[in-house]
Amino acid sequence: MTGTLINTGAILVGGLIGLFLRRGIPENYSRTVQDALGLLIIVIGIQYGFKADNVALVGLSLAIGAVIGEWRQWEARLENVGVRLQKALGREESSFVKGFVSATLLFIVGAMGVVGALEDGLTGNHQILIIKAMLDGIFSMLFSASMGIGVLFSAFPILIYQGSISLGAEIIKPLLTDPMLNNITALGGIIIAGLGFNMLGLTRIKVGNILPGIIVVPLLMALIKFLPF
Repeated sequence: MTGTLINTGAILVGGLIGLFLRRGIPENYSRTVQDALGLLIIVIGIQYGFKADNVALVGLSLAIGAVIGEWRQWEARLENVGVRLQKALGREESSFVKGFVSATLLFIVGAMGVVGALEDGLTGNHQILIIKAMLDGIFSMLFSASMGIGVLFSAFPILIYQGSISLGAEIIKPLLTDPMLNNITALGGIIIAGLGFNMLGLTRIKVGNILPGIIVVPLLMALIKFLPF
């Protein structure tokens, strides 16, 4: 789990640096930085989206995941965690929950965390997670500079998510193939692009409610593999 701990630490350090920088950033500059990040995240999401091995399967997973997410209200639950943290800290900052949810979704989505956590758990090689840690640390700094302290608390879902994969690596590894990872990455890219549009204020996509699609992808691929046609 060393790689995951490094990743978590990078998010916290980057976030703290961003908070320090935020003190001297006027509100209009902060808004412009957030818009710039939104554009960058859309581009990253589109790049990931083109990695799909099977576009139809990704689309079906996206639709099924959205139904599950809307039914179980995944985004509302994630926001509730942010609200509870905000109340526990006695914060009244309106961007706290937005920062927590946006950063959590960005850092969780993508194959790099899955593959890196598997490598970390199976071989002790945490090179992939160190690269992810550098990227997450930069985004954490920029996010916290524009959205505040809520971003720092996204480190803890990452710790639980990637740590669980590392600990269960022996079980998970045989189930993951390159096409599966490509489809998961593509679906994650769509989610990231949606997050970018939300940051620009152009839409209000319930990105968290689409997240179950990442779980649906391997289930659908396993089902198709065993079908007689």
